[in-house]
Parts: sequence; structure tokens; C-alpha cells
Amino acid sequence: MTRAAGKSPSTATALIVDDEADIRELIEITLLRMGVRTEAAADLAQARALLAERRFDFCFTDMRLPDGNGIELVHEVQKHWPGMPIAVITAHGNAQAAVESLKAGAFDFVSKPVDLTMLRKLVEAGLRLKAGDASAAAGGAPTTAADDCGGLLGRDPSIEHLRGMIERLARSQAPVHICGESGTGKELVARLIHQRGPRAAAAFVPVNCGAIPGELMESEFFGHLKGSFTGALRDKAGLFQAAEGGTLFLDEVADLPLHMQVKLLRALQERRVRQVGSESEMAVNVRIISATHRDLAALVASGAFRQDLYYRLNVIEVRTPPLRERRGDIALLASSILGRLAIENGQRPQLDADALQKLAAYDFPGNVRELENVLERAITLSDGQRISADDLQLRSAARDTSAEPRAQPAAQAAADSGSGGAAPLDARIEEIEKHAIREALEKARYNKTRAAELLGMSFRQLRYKLKKLNID
Repeated sequence: MTRAAGKSPSTATALIVDDEADIRELIEITLLRMGVRTEAAADLAQARALLAERRFDFCFTDMRLPDGNGIELVHEVQKHWPGMPIAVITAHGNAQAAVESLKAGAFDFVSKPVDLTMLRKLVEAGLRLKAGDASAAAGGAPTTAADDCGGLLGRDPSIEHLRGMIERLARSQAPVHICGESGTGKELVARLIHQRGPRAAAAFVPVNCGAIPGELMESEFFGHLKGSFTGALRDKAGLFQAAEGGTLFLDEVADLPLHMQVKLLRALQERRVRQVGSESEMAVNVRIISATHRDLAALVASGAFRQDLYYRLNVIEVRTPPLRERRGDIALLASSILGRLAIENGQRPQLDADALQKLAAYDFPGNVRELENVLERAITLSDGQRISADDLQLRSAARDTSAEPRAQPAAQAAADSGSGGAAPLDARIEEIEKHAIREALEKARYNKTRAAELLGMSFRQLRYKLKKLNID
């Protein structure tokens, strides 16, 4: 008999709202075998009466009811009983209804005909979430992301809003899309959503969609059977199987080729995957969080990204703010980064006033990731006691460039000679490298694997260069 964490099965109760008696009975029998007591309602009026009389730990509602819509009940539960997870029962293949229910605040959805294995997993996750709320209420306020030293640091209103979003999204199973510039902490936000939700005990599996060669994508995502293609020497589980019960984080999802977008869409809609070489599908229980620094809506408009997949991934959108929009947090972030680096290298010089002022004035195109790189370099260049403005080696502070002359092409600027303002050799070499890498990325349509081939380097080398040169 399955037990919900922190909740005795004899005390867990669920409300089932559906006008079809056989569906109600199927769900009731399944939940009773799990040790969950049930109450049933055939319409919204009966459901409202039961909700007014007693407390429930979970609720199922059909989308179509004789006296209204299941979405109405979702809104009412969100307003009056926000701690109770509610799942919506949708018709098979009705992706629009599923997305609509998740946007309304439903914990999750289940499609007809009801898959009992998926139903049990959904109820277990919902009861874990409810039990976690009860435990927090009994033991005091839960720890927030801000309290975690490895969490989301900052006091700017944009970060406070982001923390609130993380707390709300952790209570849902809805797909989340995180948009923001490179280096703004998109993966950190995804991890916090996972860690603060009912899937925290299962795996968080991050994958860079631009780092997988196109011919291996299907095998990497869904797995393969031995002998299914040349080189398949043994059975291999895919990323979906690795993330079973947990979260699959699709970083740089805009880099997915169109053929893989089709396969991913089907996996999300059906909640089933087929291994390469297999004739059967397997059910998967995975939450999807995606991210990219590119404009997905613009890619949809240009035909480079499927509209149906975009709406499936972007049920709820979260934006990570760039560092230049929250300059007041730079000193706090710098202090935290220096503390972490001190543990790694044994020395912690302090930033002097001029250095702090220069950091606050800089635009940080590479955001928090660039701040980390700047401080790591500055520690090496400092005297071990303090970091000066010169130790930071920032190319320039924030400035208005509208009146500046048009920049020369990188290769031409690097080739210029003479003592009149010539750039240091290292800087000129960096400009040449940046120019070559950007050109290769454009030729490869931002497929990093292909760009690395054009440049005659490994993907790992290219990834290192992109980080070192702060190329988005």
C-alpha cells in the first residue's frame, strides 16, 4: 500500500468530480487501494457543497461538467483552498485543454482513457506537496531560496518577484520556460523550482540541446536498444528515463532541429517515449523546464521553431533579469562570489571603494557569469589583500555609444600597427578569435557542434572559448 510522505493514508482524502460514474469509480478504486479515502461529486454544485463541508488533500475534476467547466473549479480552489493540489481530467489528445488547466493553476492533468500508473504517480506527488505544506506550517516558515547560500541572491524587486514565482511554480507540474540573457542564472532558477517541489527527491537532469549532434539526438533523449544502429553495442536509457519522477531541464531549447522538435512534442503530449529500435512505447513521468537566451516567439514567426511546441513548453514564462537592471545587487553578489573563491584558493582580498564603483558602473554583457570571471581574474592580479579598480581589468564602464564612430572589423583592427593607441597583443588576438567564432556560429546557424567543426576544434574547446570570451 502506497503511503504519502508525512501523511497517514488513513487521513488522506481526495475529492473526485466527474459526471461519468465509471470514471469516478475507476479513480475511487485506485485511490482506495493507495489508502486514500474519497468523496465523489457529479457536478460543480455538489463539489462546492463538499468543499464547504470538509477539508481535502487532493482533488480531481473533469474538464466538462453538466453545470460548468472544470477550469472554474480550478480558479475557486486557487482562491479559497490554495494549499490543495487539483488535477484536471481532459479528453485524449486535447492539448489545448491541458495547457489551459495548467495556466489556470492546476497541479497537473490526466487524459482519458486514464492511465492508472500515471494516476498513482500524480496522486503521490500531490500528497507529497500537501504533506510538505503541513510540515512547514507545523514547524514554522519554510526556508526560502534567499536563505539558501547557494540560491538566488539579491534584494532588487525583480529578484524578489522571481523568488515568489519559484515558490508558486514549485507547487505545479506545469511546463516552465525560462527566458533571459546568458549568464543570468536560468539553470539555477530551474534547479530551485525542482528542489522546492514534490519531485525534489528524484533526479534533476540538465541537457544543453545545442551540444548533442543531430544524428544522436533521438537516442540521447529516448534511449536505444542493442543493435538498433551501428555502434549500439548495448541497451541505453535516454534522458527521459534518467529524469523519471524528476525534472528534465532543456537548456538552449531553441537549438533543437525541427525533426527533433516533432518527436519532443509527441513525447510531451502523450507522456510516452519510444526507444530507437523498439516497437513499443513506455510511459514517462517527467516535468519539463526549458530555457534559452534567444527569442522563441521570433523564431516561431520565422518558421525556425514549431508553434505547437512553443505553446507546449511556454505554459508559464519566467524571465531572469540581466545584471545591469539590478546594479544594487552587484556588491552583494561580489561578496558572495569572493567568499566562494576564497574557499577554493585560500585567499580573500577585499574590493576597495574604486573597484566597487567601477563594478557598479559596468554593463556586464555576460551578467553574473562574467562577474564571476572578472573577480576570479582580479584575485590572481591583486596583492592578496585588496582588489583595486585596475585589478578588475574591465574594458570600459557603462557608457553611451550612440555618438561613437563605427567600429572597425575585428580582423582589420587587430592588424593595425603603430604606437598611436594600439591595443595590447592579447586583446587583439581575442578580437580575432571572437570574429572567427561569431562567423562560424552564423554559418552553422548557431549549431555549436557544427561551428566547432568549421573552426577545427572540439565542442569542449569551443564551449571554453565561448565562456572565456563572453560570447552569447
